[in-house]
Amino acid sequence: MDRLRNRHFFLVDLLLLPLAAYASYVLRLEAFQIDIFWPSFAIFALLMLILTPFFFKRVGVYSRYWRYASIEELLLLSGAIAASTVIASLVAWPIIDWLPGKAVLPRSIPFIFLPLGLAATAGPRLALRMLSGYDWRRGRSNTWRPVAIMGAGDAGAMILRELQRNPHLGMEVVGFLDDDTSKFRMHIHGVPVLGGREMIPRLARNSNINLIIIAMPTAPGREIRDLVRLCEEAGLETKIIPGMYELLDGTVSVNQLRDVNIEDLLRREPIETDIAAVMEALHGKRVLVTGGGGSIGSELCRQVLRCQPAELTVLGHGENAVFETMEELTRIAPPSVTLTGVIADIRFPERLQSVFDRFQPEIVFHAAAHKHVPLMEANPAEAVTNNVLGTSYLLRVARASGVKRFVMISTDKAVNPTSLMGASKRVAELLVQREAEESGLPFVTVRFGNVLGSRGSVIHTFKSQIDAGGPVTVTDPEVRRYFMTIPEAVQLVLQASVLGRGGEIFVLDMGEPLRIVDLARDLIELSGLEPGRDIEVVFTGLRPGEKLFEELFASDEAYRRTEHHKIFIAHTSGCGNVSSSKLDKALDSLTLAARCNNRAEIVSTLQQLLPEFEPLDQLVAQHSRQPAEAV
Repeated sequence: MDRLRNRHFFLVDLLLLPLAAYASYVLRLEAFQIDIFWPSFAIFALLMLILTPFFFKRVGVYSRYWRYASIEELLLLSGAIAASTVIASLVAWPIIDWLPGKAVLPRSIPFIFLPLGLAATAGPRLALRMLSGYDWRRGRSNTWRPVAIMGAGDAGAMILRELQRNPHLGMEVVGFLDDDTSKFRMHIHGVPVLGGREMIPRLARNSNINLIIIAMPTAPGREIRDLVRLCEEAGLETKIIPGMYELLDGTVSVNQLRDVNIEDLLRREPIETDIAAVMEALHGKRVLVTGGGGSIGSELCRQVLRCQPAELTVLGHGENAVFETMEELTRIAPPSVTLTGVIADIRFPERLQSVFDRFQPEIVFHAAAHKHVPLMEANPAEAVTNNVLGTSYLLRVARASGVKRFVMISTDKAVNPTSLMGASKRVAELLVQREAEESGLPFVTVRFGNVLGSRGSVIHTFKSQIDAGGPVTVTDPEVRRYFMTIPEAVQLVLQASVLGRGGEIFVLDMGEPLRIVDLARDLIELSGLEPGRDIEVVFTGLRPGEKLFEELFASDEAYRRTEHHKIFIAHTSGCGNVSSSKLDKALDSLTLAARCNNRAEIVSTLQQLLPEFEPLDQLVAQHSRQPAEAV
């Protein structure tokens, strides 16, 4: 069947179209002998042989792969047949009238021919479509794996069609499951909807199905948890398609099927993004992303690319990370986007100035930062030079270069900071606010909590510990953190960027904080193991700079929701009650202290600038390490 090509269909059309025309006369005259109508038949058939292939070629009928034909191809073919029939009739009538004798084209012939011509041209093509599916079903081996799809919606239907079109994947869908009772006993592409999720245990007992594909991209995490638990109890394997926050273009394909992971269990309601506003802000603009090789920065680049900027500059300090990001972006970048990778350190203002002089960015997303709390406690000079001074230099160069919009990525650890990393990011927030006040430009900050899957995330640590056989280490049984997925966070960052007027600190709605120990146990179970039996969970005590609970707003910050229900604005008076002169003096002191790696001076300066910052010696006194305890 795969050897049939459109040139073969062209020959079939040349054979069957005259037969369809002859059948039209036979039906009209109710006789096989058409006698005096032979001249009109010949003219009409000849016109159809000329016009039909012409229209088929023009509208693309001869460029379709008919093994995968759908209603779209049928409509296309029908329109071409209708157009050629109408024109052939209009041309044939005056020609036949001009002929001598009794030649005539009955007015009913075009109406009779139309369905016959459609059958003659569509029939062979749709037969190929049906037989191709029949062939692979008959020829499949016993190694084929029967599966069921949970979710009889658009995503489930798309997965089914892809599995049917790709027999090499070795999966046959034998039924759908859906909690919508109105779909029960319905068929989707020939596959029945068997029932709701309560059917899962019965399928495991009474059929040879051992895999459930969860095709519910908009379902919240609690539903995914329930389904995974049901499947585990029934002894069924699960695969899942990503949530809508990952399906940015709304398309679903088989190659997106993967194992259920922790992000699926924490999935929240889909984010409704004002795509039009984001597209308008970024389309055709010159955009620069600092920290473009990092987890947040690289996702920013991916989503910015979808808005088709004129230029995208990916700036980072780590050459391997920038190289990997550029390799990926080059594959997905639209031809109209100029894509450039730049290796630069934001701590060198002269280098920054040369980059801005060359690329002249109009919009800057500042994601470059040192973010690991324990490492920054041990390396305070790095936290200051990168997070504080680097941001200061970047702001200065951006303003001088005419940047129209600046968005900095901050962290919930900047609120009432207990770590040097958090304090350095809080100072960076103040710097952005001051620049916005002085320039009147939309320079804003977006603050959010932990991001699942980012480099250095606790999830990666837990997975490594599980792969090593344990134990999984958690600092404290009551420690809680806010979490978002990377694509979810970046969508909201882009949305906040178009809401900013200048100086705002946008805070993303992170939902409810999660206990880290629950996360650890979920990951152990997703690995097919049992906490406490196969893998131990061990509590090690809080590390320097860590809190039991993170906060999204400082005590002196009032907050309100924006027009986007997932984004807040945190309000402080001025630059957090810090004068510009005081901020400049602190920057000078931090610069000198960082050069000498003078930890005491760095902590003292930060505490003077940020009264809410709790110095390290007080922190250690409050949170002395507890002996390890296994559960």
